[in-house]
Amino acid sequence: MLLSQHTPDLIECGCDEAGRGCLAGAVFAAAVVLPKNYRNERLNDSKQLSERQRYELRDEIERDSMAWAVASVSAQEIDETNILQASMHAMNLAVAKLDIVPELLLIDGNRFYNEGLIPYYTIVKGDGKYMSIAAASILAKTYRDDYMHTLHNQYPQYGWDKNKGYPTAAHYAALAEYGATPLHRMTFKLRLS
Repeated sequence: MLLSQHTPDLIECGCDEAGRGCLAGAVFAAAVVLPKNYRNERLNDSKQLSERQRYELRDEIERDSMAWAVASVSAQEIDETNILQASMHAMNLAVAKLDIVPELLLIDGNRFYNEGLIPYYTIVKGDGKYMSIAAASILAKTYRDDYMHTLHNQYPQYGWDKNKGYPTAAHYAALAEYGATPLHRMTFKLRLS
């Protein structure tokens, strides 16, 4: 069972990203502030849920949260910095878009570069431990999936409607046949030949 809060007297914000391991497209991050003592038995790490469950929960998260925001960092910026920096920057962008200023950030993972002044904790596998991080993982994943579906319409040969830009055999085969698009992360191992 996920915990509703880390520090009960503070306004907490869960943060997570999606798309870090992809070969193409932006990395997305979400920030979610849930009400104190919030309960939703269906909330879990987005990777443990079906696509349908994630989209159902997205509606509930957006309805129930005190504040939420989603942000992204482009493939070009990922190439200019690196994926870790881009992921942390996307989380900072999402936090900055919130209507509420949280008092504590709960970051999924073991590293974070804080661009603001809000104290934070990094929590390994936090999306399986805290509701706000699980909620952020669901928003980041579903908004990124929507984005990749849109990009699939521009470049259908890469199968982004199914692989979402991740390194699958079909994605590598398309790269070998058609080459890279402007949306591919050129600093990643694309296996172009």
